[in-house]
Amino acid sequence: MKTQRLFQLLLILASGFFIQCTSDPIPGPPGADGTDGIDGIDGVDGVDGTASCVSCHSNTKREPLLAQFEMSIHATGSAYARGSSASCAQCHGEEGFIDYVTFGAVDTAGYSNVSPMYCSTCHDKHETFDFETDGQDYALRNEGPQTLVLDVNYTIDFEGPSNNCVTCHQPRNSYEIPAVNTAGIYVVTSTRFGPHHGPQSTLLEGILGAQVAGTTAYPGVGSATHRTGSSCVNCHMSEGATEAEGGHTWVPTEEACITCHTSGAPSEINGYTAGMATLKTLLEQVVGEMYAVDSLGDPVYDLDGNIVGSGVPVNGIVVNDRSLTGIFSTEEAQAAWNYMTLLEDKSKGIHNPGYARALLNNSIEALQN
Repeated sequence: MKTQRLFQLLLILASGFFIQCTSDPIPGPPGADGTDGIDGIDGVDGVDGTASCVSCHSNTKREPLLAQFEMSIHATGSAYARGSSASCAQCHGEEGFIDYVTFGAVDTAGYSNVSPMYCSTCHDKHETFDFETDGQDYALRNEGPQTLVLDVNYTIDFEGPSNNCVTCHQPRNSYEIPAVNTAGIYVVTSTRFGPHHGPQSTLLEGILGAQVAGTTAYPGVGSATHRTGSSCVNCHMSEGATEAEGGHTWVPTEEACITCHTSGAPSEINGYTAGMATLKTLLEQVVGEMYAVDSLGDPVYDLDGNIVGSGVPVNGIVVNDRSLTGIFSTEEAQAAWNYMTLLEDKSKGIHNPGYARALLNNSIEALQN
């Protein structure tokens, strides 16, 4: 019993010894403060990943554009119904237009349930999202140089968004532009003779008119001031005084014009209305000849390749702004082509005053001589 108590006492003394070896119950004085470190550089705030997108892709931005678009002929016109036909689909419906700019051709079988033009017709995806370096492309489907349908050897480049307009605003039917030939005649085989509906870009460029000889000189190709100093977008999509013009209405604005035309925007070139009335009357007075047709309604040609006339007169080559079929002189056909070019352009000569004036004046002279 005494031995056990002695052992317990020794154990208690030993534990106290270990505590003394591993701890210091009396703290020393605090040490001196260390030197403060150098302040770090504030980080740069990150850019909101969607900031550049939201600047355009927001209801605030989008709704006024949609309101303007709905006032435009692109939206209100019923021409998209023709987009079911392969010959019209390139410009008269969304499906055909997208196929044309994507693959270079439309579906030869045509289209059913054609969609009218909408934002997605002209806009798809951005070529790049580095707008600061590469510029804003507005996700336009077709802003590169455009090869013409009526002349595959000629390419128009309005440099940027205006090229998208050229896709459709160019002559599209493959009627041969009347030119001087040894026979001195031209055969009109369609009541749609002329640069079907869209010669705005080619008139602006100063090409694809029938350059009938006359006293008014034709200006150089691409030399018009509206061609060299402006563009489709600058004139037709600038900001206007009201929401009913400019932007996506494509109605030219006074504000865009008076930048250069300080005395006011012209409504037509000098003498345009009177000149067109004179030319129209002269074209209605032209007398041609009906051509003979076979059982299929196609023209008949002789062994030398000349079309055979029927001896029946055709009164007028253009009547009520539609062409009549028949055999006419080259100069008569040239004058008719130029009349339809100016009529379909719809700018009353303003797109290219010098070229329009030469086409008009020289066509009148040709019919009066």
